[in-house]
This record gives sequence, C-alpha cells and structure tokens, in this order.
Amino acid sequence: MKTISKERKKQLSDDLLIILLSSVVAPAFFVIFNKEIKQFTENQSIHIVLRTLIMGLIQFGAAGLGASIVCIFRKESFLKFGLTKKNLIPALLLSLACCLPEFIYRLCTGKVERWLPFQGVKLTSEVISSGIPWNILSMLIIGLCWGFFEGFNYVIIRDKLSELLPSKYKYLDWGALICAIMCILIHGAVGATPDAIIEMLTVIFLIYGMLLVRKLTGNAWGCVLIFFVYWNAV
Repeated sequence: MKTISKERKKQLSDDLLIILLSSVVAPAFFVIFNKEIKQFTENQSIHIVLRTLIMGLIQFGAAGLGASIVCIFRKESFLKFGLTKKNLIPALLLSLACCLPEFIYRLCTGKVERWLPFQGVKLTSEVISSGIPWNILSMLIIGLCWGFFEGFNYVIIRDKLSELLPSKYKYLDWGALICAIMCILIHGAVGATPDAIIEMLTVIFLIYGMLLVRKLTGNAWGCVLIFFVYWNAV
C-alpha cells in the first residue's frame, strides 16, 4: 500500500470535512424552509427555468458544491478524477451492470412502471411539457445538478477517502464502501424487514460497484452515466 505523509492526510481530512459540511448545510436549509420551498416550486406563475435553477442550486449545494470548492482551492482539475477517454467503454458497461441487481429487485416488487431520466426529480414532468427552449434549458440544469454532479460527487469523495484509507486488496475499497453506506443512509434505504434488507444490499452493490469500476478502470464516466440513465429514472 502506498503511504502518505501527515501533511497529505491533513489535506484529505480537511477536504472531506468541507464536502461534509456543504452536504449537510443544503439539506438542512431545505428542511428548515421546506414549506416555503414547496410553495415556490409549485407556483406556476414563476417561470419554470427560475424554479428549476433554484432547486438545482439546492441540489448542487448538497452534492457538488463542496467537491467543487475543494477542487478550486486545491487547484485540482476534474479530469484528475477519472473524466478521461481511457477505458471508457468498459467503465460504462461495467457500471451499468452494477445496476442489474437493484433493477431486478424493483422488477420483482413491481416498482418499475416506466423509464424516464430524472423522473424522480419533482419538476421534470412540468419541464418536459414547458416547450422549447425552456424545456431544453431546464433539462440541462437538471442534468448538470442531478446527473453530473451527483454522480461525480461520489467519485471525488471515494477518491479522497481511498487515498486516506488505502486497502491492500484489489476488490476491497474503503472509500467506495463508505460512500455506499452513506448513500443508503441519505436515501433512507435502511430497514429490518427481508424486503428492506434486499433493497439495501442492492443499493450498496450499485454504489460500491460503480466506484470499484472507477478504481479498476481509472475512468469515472460510468458513475456519471448511472445518474443520467438509471438513478431517478426507473
């Protein structure tokens, strides 16, 4: 295992703390002002692009802002975290394969009604019917905040955690495991019933798997792809 200096450990710890604080502040803001935000979101007299933008900023605050701040402060390019052409196809296909157990679970429990990217985002249906060019602009905002940054946020967190907590085993990655656990806690996919346990395990497999693919291939586009075509889409 590659050893890192105390100075680098402190940098990584500080980076993760910044990401954590940002990820907590935005949801806390959403909870505190939930009534006002709901009224704003549902007020159709306000332009759909503005409503989508505000909701997108809240989402970006939860998943993307902290990582962006860290990258800017450390002068780290996004490209450093696997946004590369190398091993692109294997990364995309293997990442999609990680969705299969969760998809089969949904299929068997009757939770798959249709496939539509970002249908889990509150404003998507209204955005689609809003007409050109506003639907295109709003979908770009949704794709950026709920697609790219939500997927890429996991990549940055995993990369920094795995550098801080290296593993000597090829298929064991502490950063990926912590991100998977973090995901089920955030999305409330924790339960004691057999059905809930199966769902929890499939979500863990999905998140851990896509991040392990990022590690093994050196390519992070598969993680981003999942949040465009699967997460919030079925």
